[in-house]
Amino acid sequence: MVEIAPFKGMIYNKEKIKKPDDVMSPPYDIISEPMQNELYKKNEYNFVKLILGKIFSDDTDLNNRYTRAKQLFDLWQQQGILIPSDAPALYPYKVDYTVNKEKKQMNGFFVLLKLDPEYKTVKAHEKTLTKPKADRLNLMRTCYANLEPIQLMYIDQNDNIRKSMDAACDKPLFKVKGYDGFTHQLWRLDDPAIVQSIVDDLEKKILFIADGHHRYQTSINYAAEKQQQTSNKDPKASFNYIMVVLCNMLDPGLSILPTHRFITMPQVNFEELSEKLERYFIVEKKCIEEKKKDYQKIGKKIMNDIATDEKHKFALYAKGVYYVLTLKDERVMDSRASDHSKTWRTLDVSILHKLILEEILGITEKNLEDHVKYTRVDAEAISQVDEGKYDFSFLINATKIDQLKAIADASEHMPQKSTFFLPKMLSGLVMYKM
Repeated sequence: MVEIAPFKGMIYNKEKIKKPDDVMSPPYDIISEPMQNELYKKNEYNFVKLILGKIFSDDTDLNNRYTRAKQLFDLWQQQGILIPSDAPALYPYKVDYTVNKEKKQMNGFFVLLKLDPEYKTVKAHEKTLTKPKADRLNLMRTCYANLEPIQLMYIDQNDNIRKSMDAACDKPLFKVKGYDGFTHQLWRLDDPAIVQSIVDDLEKKILFIADGHHRYQTSINYAAEKQQQTSNKDPKASFNYIMVVLCNMLDPGLSILPTHRFITMPQVNFEELSEKLERYFIVEKKCIEEKKKDYQKIGKKIMNDIATDEKHKFALYAKGVYYVLTLKDERVMDSRASDHSKTWRTLDVSILHKLILEEILGITEKNLEDHVKYTRVDAEAISQVDEGKYDFSFLINATKIDQLKAIADASEHMPQKSTFFLPKMLSGLVMYKM
């Protein structure tokens, strides 16, 4: 059974923060160092200082980015910069944005979700890595809060939940332009009858994690740790809940974009690699003649080259050249991943990892973090290779929503970073203080 609950969310005080746009932040896991510096300068109360504080050379166990986050979190509450809501509430949330020249609106709402350690009613579709979980666990330990939400999806054929919230909402608490240029709006809904009807509607549903696999598992680990430390077995204890944004899987405002792979492997000979790839793929080598490169234009061209509805196509980019790879026969995956479902075996990201990364390049789960990094930006997948930050990259097509659901339903896991949902949730709109 899915258990959700309203909560007294912590929000920025608009009487003290006259321009809320300046204190909001991107999610921690997409903040680059230059972006972090920019956010630090933007406003002294910018949320980045809580979710991704700077690291200094003289940091110690008693003075570090996590302890400083705790000090600021407490101080901002004392100063009235952050204030709690008067009554438990849900927080309807809308994001207006444009992707691929199409205007969209994502609809969701902030709420507390009871943790499901056995993943019976909460389905995951991606594997998690160790380092990100350790980082977020340290922040949760010091601040005793969920500062950012994770995103999950439910299925509501008639969209009744959204309709009931829309009918009850009037003027938003916040309407801000995020780092992404998107318009983010947040409301507070504390009508007990409407809240209870939404709680009841979601009881018998299954939830699917869209974004936040690491933080969900981190919250499970944290709850187990707190139970052991405090001997508090109360299932309603605050640490048994996590702040989430729920949205309808059928919402046309949701978009899934591809996540490309950077590869660090300086010893690779591309002619030899091309010959090895020909065992499974039709390989087409294409040169980029431009001396002054327009990376957005090149990225678009490469993505157009691999666009397909039926085949499995990838692009391997090296400096000044790229290879379009078209899988010859997907049945080769039957012997490489016989322990997985047909849906899993025919995912582009599974084919990439099994046949290319593992079999040809020798990149396995054990050394994945040493060799592979990620980007969602087509142009970046090319420019950073040209700049020498990585040796080459793989550009891929996006996973489809029905594939994600099938994988989660089967309790299988895609390779890490298989999906990238748009829009990203803005950080700083509302917090859950346990």
